[in-house]
This record gives sequence, C-alpha cells and structure tokens, in this order.
Amino acid sequence: MRQRQKIDRDRRIVEAAARLFREFGFEGVKIETIAEQAGVSVGTIYNYYESKGDVLIAVVSLEVNEVISAGESVLTRPPARAADAVDALFDIYLRHSLHYLSKEMWRAAMSMSILHPESRLGRHYGQLDEKLCQQVCRLLAKLKRQGSIGGAIDVEVTGRILFNTMNMSFMNFVKEDAMDVETVIEAVRRQSETMMTLGG
Repeated sequence: MRQRQKIDRDRRIVEAAARLFREFGFEGVKIETIAEQAGVSVGTIYNYYESKGDVLIAVVSLEVNEVISAGESVLTRPPARAADAVDALFDIYLRHSLHYLSKEMWRAAMSMSILHPESRLGRHYGQLDEKLCQQVCRLLAKLKRQGSIGGAIDVEVTGRILFNTMNMSFMNFVKEDAMDVETVIEAVRRQSETMMTLGG
C-alpha cells in the first residue's frame, strides 16, 4: 500500500510538472506551484527530487519510457524491408516526442544535461538516450536474423550511427520553433533510407 502511494504521488508530481512547464515554461514554474497542483507538500517533492531540473528529467523519462514501450511493437513484428522497419521505429520516437514536453522543455533538458554531464540529471539523460539507442540496435539484430539486412553489417555500429543521426535531426527540430514534426520525420526517413542502402 505504501509503495503504491509513493508511486501515485510521484506520478502526480511529474504530470503536474509537465502541464505547468508546457503552459508557463520551465523557468516560469516554481516548485511550490508544482506541489500545489500535485496535491503534495514542497518537502515531498524534495524527498523525490533534488531540484526542479530533476523533475524535468523525470518528465523526459516518462516520455522516453512510453516511447520505448510503443517501439517494442515494431520489434515484435518488424516490416520485412529493413528501411521500413527503422522508419516505423523512428516515426514512433518523433511523433511521441511532444506528448508531455514542449520544444522549450526539451531545450532546457538538453542544455542542463550538456552543462552538467556528471550530475545525476546529466547522467540520467544520457541513460535515456542509451536505452533508445539500444532499442535501435536490437531492431537491427532482429532484422539481421531474419535476413532483412546483410550478414556483414555490424548491428551495434550501424544502430548507433542511425540513432545518432536521428537524434541530431531531433535536436534541430527542437531548436527550430517553426519546424513541424512531419518535416523532421521526412528528413530522418531520407537519412535512414540512405544509410540502410549503403549498408547493403
């Protein structure tokens, strides 16, 4: 019972923070406001998180974990053509990316992880990226077992190149307020298609 209450409080904190950050911007929201919206005390938030930045990374974590869960459907039954399978996975990543977070929130999270890479926040952000990257590598490994990609391809190296290329396009998308999700999806699709063609 106590563990369920703890999980429920944490979820309320993260969901309240996501709503407030989207509406008022990361810098415009105080911990006190998050606590009020979540129906908890400020002390309770600090029992869970060291800083407002950690709360933001928790929102990122919620986003990424939902994306990874949705991405497992592609790994379960990937399209026969390798480029289509990669496209399907990246389509999930990109379309879900603004479900909880705005572009401004992503920029704040990225900048904090770059400025403080050795902080708890910075390390956690890096771990989330690694989980996504590993999912791409697992997809390629499955495609290789199915014979959809050549046996000579190093799935770990190729998966990391594909993920890093997609991730750079996502960063450009986040930086440009005017860029819509369809534009970045099409750019990533063209890049992935070229990569998979080069890979044989």
